[in-house]
Amino acid sequence: MTIHNPPHPGGIIREFCLEPLDLTITDAAAALGVTRKTLSELVNERSGISPEMALRLSKVFGRSAESWLQLQDQYDLWQAQQRVDLSALKPVPAA
Repeated sequence: MTIHNPPHPGGIIREFCLEPLDLTITDAAAALGVTRKTLSELVNERSGISPEMALRLSKVFGRSAESWLQLQDQYDLWQAQQRVDLSALKPVPAA
């Protein structure tokens, strides 16, 4: 199922993990075992969720690592669909 214009996972982390718990980037980064810069780039939508970060987010904030990665995949796929022109491509005939 394709979501129309899914939010960047960093915004989800900010809205549903940091703000409700009144966590600063510094405090959340320490809990995740990453640098402040690493988390700041993610929360400010300049980087994405890696498999390693998905494991960390799962342990600290809950949800499965797979669900964190699905958020990133949905975002990335939608962004690619906006950029990539597939109109000239033709399916390969079945053998």
